[in-house]
Amino acid sequence: MKFIDMHCDTLMPFVRGGDYNLFSNNGQVDFQKMKKGNALAQFFAVFFPKMEMFAKQGIEMNDELYFKLLTDGFYRDIEKHSDIIAFAGNAADIEKNEKEGKMSAVLTIEDGRFINGNMDKIQEVYDKGVRAISLTWNYENCFGWPNSLDKEIMNKGLKEFGIDAIAKMNDLGIIIDVSHLSDGGFYDVAKYTKKPFVATHSNARMASPHQRNLTDDMIKVLAEKGGVTGLNFAPQFMDLDVNATHTPVSNIIRNAKHIVNVGGIDVLGLGTDFDGIGGTQEISDSSMLPQLWDAFAKAGFHESEIEKIAYGNVMRVIKESMK
Repeated sequence: MKFIDMHCDTLMPFVRGGDYNLFSNNGQVDFQKMKKGNALAQFFAVFFPKMEMFAKQGIEMNDELYFKLLTDGFYRDIEKHSDIIAFAGNAADIEKNEKEGKMSAVLTIEDGRFINGNMDKIQEVYDKGVRAISLTWNYENCFGWPNSLDKEIMNKGLKEFGIDAIAKMNDLGIIIDVSHLSDGGFYDVAKYTKKPFVATHSNARMASPHQRNLTDDMIKVLAEKGGVTGLNFAPQFMDLDVNATHTPVSNIIRNAKHIVNVGGIDVLGLGTDFDGIGGTQEISDSSMLPQLWDAFAKAGFHESEIEKIAYGNVMRVIKESMK
């Protein structure tokens, strides 16, 4: 079974230079592990942490340099291993790469703060290959507010720039990602977008009561809009105990069943969050994903349903929302 994973943080070590690479590394995602797991496409996120963390380590860093270091590494390693993988900016690219026996790499941004309230910046990152943007991470930015335990913040919608940016992203073919976004922001995206949107790496709040996850109503709205949410393997987002430190396959199946029961089979995809999560996972890297599909089959999912979860639903959104 091939797969499309909508989220990993595997690019981040490029900030330190050295011999780190995407072909073979000690993380959860690399080209070899992807190939072993039968990847169709992997979304690679440029995740923007607070720059203060680098200053504390004696590293001079800013958002522009950080973006350049990570994207340079991304493109360099794809070019170096062009016999097995290629960049993909739309569905046609993915289909072409597959016909040539290659996996696809999709570039995304996690935390729209990099856009800095500049509409031209959205065009700029598109031109540099970005095809999905998580509007927020864990802090307020030009788009809006993050999910929060503070109900006042959680209920806040998008800022004016965020609403205007939705139209720009729709027109360009950049997928809108609502993972990490406030509940109010989620509903604004649903209201204003003309294209299907995604929660690249979010589970169900009723199956795991963390504010990062989606409520049942959100799952229903996402389904109605033709969108997809990606199963996130982080223990605290998968377990009934938000302090959990391990994700067994049984928790992935439990969350998946809940999401499908609420929103239907077409709303579910994969967004592992590999290389960006703590704890341990029974499915510990990309090479082990075939074991997950076996577990879905044993849990009663039909092959056609597993295909939709593994890649079909996300591919549908890519065809409709990415260009």
